Amino acid sequence: MSTRNLLASLFQYKAWANQALFAELQRLDPQRHGAELHAALRVLNHIHVVDRIFVANLQSRAHAYDATNSVETPSLEQLRQSVADTDAWYLDYVAELSAEQLRQPLTFTFVDGDAGRMSREEMLAHIITHGGYHRGAVGRIMAQLDFAPPRDIYTRYLHLAEPQRRQVR
Repeated sequence: MSTRNLLASLFQYKAWANQALFAELQRLDPQRHGAELHAALRVLNHIHVVDRIFVANLQSRAHAYDATNSVETPSLEQLRQSVADTDAWYLDYVAELSAEQLRQPLTFTFVDGDAGRMSREEMLAHIITHGGYHRGAVGRIMAQLDFAPPRDIYTRYLHLAEPQRRQVR
């Protein structure tokens, strides 16, 4: 499997995991679980802001962010739609990259002003691992409320997306 194909699969998984998590968060009662829902939205918004920062970094463009989260917290629906749009951007972006472009190092500036240099494939790997780490924190918030978080596992995604993988040979 090529790096591009692996990244495409991982970004499909990321979009699937995000969609499942947002669907489950809709089950929380904003009146009874307002503080927990707000905490979950802050974590998810952080993931989203970092995703957007790296959209700019991958294009060698400036962005308007001065922190890795926004002051205002979007609504669940606003954030769900913005995340879905960004997930679609990454899927389209990865589909067009050559092996040479994936290896190409890019320079950028972190929001704290430090200089950064990473290859495109390193940036894309960061987006995948960063999101997974923080989705786990949201899952923990849900579990503390006795809501089962979605099973955010790559192998689960692969077997749902390609059920033939379950066939015994």
